[in-house]
Amino acid sequence: MRKKHSLKFWIIFWVLAVFFLSGWFVYWNIYYGNTNSLDSAVKILPVSQEKKDKLRIANVFFQKFLRKDGEEKVFLILLQNNLELRPGGGFIGSFGILKIKDRRIISFDIHDTGNFDARIPEGIKPPYPMEQALRIKSWKLRDSNYSPDFPTNASQAVNFYYQGGGEEKFDGVIAITTNILESVLATTGPVSLEGYPGVYDKDNAIISLEHQVEQGFLGQGIAAKDRKAIMNELFRAIIRKISALDVSEKIRLVEIFLDDLDRKNIQLYFTEEELQNLANQVGWSGEMEKEWKQDYLAMVDANLGAWKSDYYVKRSAEYTVDLSQEKPRAVLKITYNHTAKQKDWMTNNYFTYLRVYVPENSWLLEWKNVDGPIQYSNEFGKKYFGAIVKTPIGKSKTVELVYDLPASVVNDYRLLIHKQAGIKELPVKIKIKFSDSIEKQWEEVLDRDKIFQK
Repeated sequence: MRKKHSLKFWIIFWVLAVFFLSGWFVYWNIYYGNTNSLDSAVKILPVSQEKKDKLRIANVFFQKFLRKDGEEKVFLILLQNNLELRPGGGFIGSFGILKIKDRRIISFDIHDTGNFDARIPEGIKPPYPMEQALRIKSWKLRDSNYSPDFPTNASQAVNFYYQGGGEEKFDGVIAITTNILESVLATTGPVSLEGYPGVYDKDNAIISLEHQVEQGFLGQGIAAKDRKAIMNELFRAIIRKISALDVSEKIRLVEIFLDDLDRKNIQLYFTEEELQNLANQVGWSGEMEKEWKQDYLAMVDANLGAWKSDYYVKRSAEYTVDLSQEKPRAVLKITYNHTAKQKDWMTNNYFTYLRVYVPENSWLLEWKNVDGPIQYSNEFGKKYFGAIVKTPIGKSKTVELVYDLPASVVNDYRLLIHKQAGIKELPVKIKIKFSDSIEKQWEEVLDRDKIFQK
């Protein structure tokens, strides 16, 4: 029998609903299963149209996957360690298979990707310069997210899964970076695990977990093949903590999750085309913008040093465009500041393969301070320039690109910056000199895709 609540409860609930926006929506949906009326309710919320669109689309997802219909839904979960950054978010050291049925988690088993990759046949040539940098002859699941476009990565990961003998038929693929661990533990509070030392909280969990699977297990009688078993234990402990949260805390947690979707800490791919189109519509698919015809910038790093140095590497960027010349000219400066003090089990000199995606028909004039030959190619309706960049421990390096943009960007100038998944925040300075001698400047910390315009 449905529990009845007092008027006071509903007043408090509605205040929380408006304050946390989507948290209200999800709580109502899961707790009462009353999804059919939510579209109408969302329309009257005093929020932006963008928020309403996201709530409406989230409603579609929940109706599809969290309803009582007796059908099992299966997802491939890519656990991306952005301490070792890759174009899609981070090194895939582990993956999980999540099964849901009638609003309940039936199972969620996490697997060591290194163990699984041993089952994948040899012979698929890795993309440049992975073979040279990592000294590997075959491309496998752990390195599958080499594209800045998540649908491409999701399809590649599923292909490798089947090559390794996997048999599950997936309804979707979800990529999660380690930043999620901070988000969850900020709400649930610290977690202790029986049989493992220490406490995992929002401030230390990522590094503590990394130390456990790389170093700690050695003195604990744990076999190397089982060193990541702790992740299953951590997941179960977090689920228990979430179950014990009160209403307001659960609302807050869901709001954090939706913010992580905007920040690409979570990326969604669905096998059903309609759902995939909806995810892309609100920016949750991690898809490259293929139809954008104005100025475009995506700075995409692939840490191929086989170290977790991205914990210490701080990035910033400056982008200047002069539209007043005969040919619109762009100057991009990207600074890497390696803040580590010494080499250890976790970090070493930084080695990244940097690709810069720009509008098609752009022309590179100069690239300074790189450490290898420059690559050129076209992809996703964009041109990219690629080169190796090395930054020693304790040093800072600024690479600089000078290139001409196509003349078509001058009229109705707009700039879209694609934020790479796995980078938490990127300080950017932008200066645009328009053809009418007007200048505009922005200085922001980029944590999601953003459009800049006059």
